[in-house]
Amino acid sequence: MTRISVETAIDAPPAEVWAHLEQLEHHVDWMADAVAITFESASTRGIGTRFVCDTRVGPLRLSDRMEVVEWRPPAAMGVRHTGLVTGTGRFSLTKHSSGGTVLRWDEDLTFPWYLGGVVAGAVGGQAVLRRIWRRNLDHLRRLVEADDEAEDAGSAGDAEAPDGQPEA
Repeated sequence: MTRISVETAIDAPPAEVWAHLEQLEHHVDWMADAVAITFESASTRGIGTRFVCDTRVGPLRLSDRMEVVEWRPPAAMGVRHTGLVTGTGRFSLTKHSSGGTVLRWDEDLTFPWYLGGVVAGAVGGQAVLRRIWRRNLDHLRRLVEADDEAEDAGSAGDAEAPDGQPEA
């Protein structure tokens, strides 16, 4: 079994981080290893949502089948890997004392013997996956913080003049 745990601090409250995280179809925008996501269920949010994530790590490509098994906005989202690779993964969001969010990804994966050998030997296994997930969370952090800054800038542009009229 391969166990991965990584976390990052994001300068935005958990609800704003969750707003990005819950959009499963957009995970390919910030996950370096995700190529495409195809839903197999009618739902695209919540427990029971099933999807296939086409994944690429170096020369290895696979279709990772997953099902959402935990959905607690804005605190946690868990998935079960049900395809060639099996295991569980879980995002947890906790409010930091600064008002921001600590986002954590924990994953336990089991690879078939023939793929496990290739992963361990060819791409460094756990160390490579941990590095990929650190980069993924960093990409998500930058995306959330950029959107938060854009929202703050938009709010500043909506200021009113002293007479109560919107500024031109």
